[in-house]
Amino acid sequence: MLSSLKTDGGGAQDTHLHPDPHHPNPEPGLISSTVNARQLLISCAELVHCGDLPAAERAISILTAAAAPYGDSIDRLIRQFCRALSVRIGRVSPSAASLGSLQSSYLLFNQMTPFLRFSHLTANQAILEAVDGHRHIHILDFDTYYGLQWPPLLQAIADRSDPGDPPFIRISGTGSSLETLQRTGDRLRNFAHSLGLEFQFHPLLLPPSVHSTNTSYNFTPSCLQFHPSETLVVNCVLFLHKLQREDGNDDGSRKLQAFLRTIRVMNPSVVTVAERETVHSSRSFMQRFVEALDYYTAVFEALEATLPPTSEERMAVEQVWLGREIESIVGGEGDGRRERHERWDSLMRDAGFSSLAPSTFAVSQARLLLRLHYPSEGYQLQLVRDSFLLGWHSRHLFSVSSWH
Repeated sequence: MLSSLKTDGGGAQDTHLHPDPHHPNPEPGLISSTVNARQLLISCAELVHCGDLPAAERAISILTAAAAPYGDSIDRLIRQFCRALSVRIGRVSPSAASLGSLQSSYLLFNQMTPFLRFSHLTANQAILEAVDGHRHIHILDFDTYYGLQWPPLLQAIADRSDPGDPPFIRISGTGSSLETLQRTGDRLRNFAHSLGLEFQFHPLLLPPSVHSTNTSYNFTPSCLQFHPSETLVVNCVLFLHKLQREDGNDDGSRKLQAFLRTIRVMNPSVVTVAERETVHSSRSFMQRFVEALDYYTAVFEALEATLPPTSEERMAVEQVWLGREIESIVGGEGDGRRERHERWDSLMRDAGFSSLAPSTFAVSQARLLLRLHYPSEGYQLQLVRDSFLLGWHSRHLFSVSSWH
């Protein structure tokens, strides 16, 4: 147990594992199961939490050496969490991935796992049903990223439309990079025009960190162009958690509640919400660490069922995209933790929204996506209180719901 590495008050050390910081010699069978790995990482995190940094550094060295870079999901998970702990204690610098590598790993994650594709597909079906028959459609999309969600929706709208009289579609896409938004808008515009659709894209720049204590961000409808004839849709896929901040006061909750009330006043036909099913906003480092560890254990196991250990694509997703998420949860404090995820049902209802039950077609379509493209028996889909819950075995990982 790594807790045996703690130093005592007189400076004497228990060197049960005989670690050498430069040439660690881990015990054989140190990481023999998921349960053992979980406890070892928790023990290591406890050393960090207690401020015993020399013991924490030795423990991190031992665990990292024992985990093979091309090993199974347990090994790879350990390496990512050890790196995040190293960032937290200042042993290494935070990751600084290029925009290109972030985009590449995001696209790969979308291809390898059903999580993002499922979120987009389910949200799009709710949108498609809400705007059916309407001539002018305005989609307010929070955190557009690379716009992967929208080509399938544009295609579905085009398929339902009269080629001689297509509907007008406007997307107001938000993000923190104007260059990325403009490129996304150009791609979507070209695709929509190839389908014969009338289309406009308006970039709306948000602060780099909308949940920063140093950033004043208050969304107001005056930021947007509205036309009375438009049917409004609001899409929040992996966005609402960025407005949730938990610190010594309740500013984060008030900010999120104010945002939802503002959206409610805009009277959209539908609001689509997709979030991770976990809580990473606890002020307790150990609670946050354990919750993140259990969540990403399931994600890494799902990746292992899809791709072999030697897959370069899998490594890119784990190290760049997922590693960045883990690092922000474990390695940072306060505003540095970008990924904080809460459960949204009660918040939406408190803001005056009512849930929309998914149609029979939406349920069948979601199940078909998993069966055709992700046949592993580990993926589980449930419908709870009008929300889709997608998970790996018994662990819920993503939720998607729609509201009005």
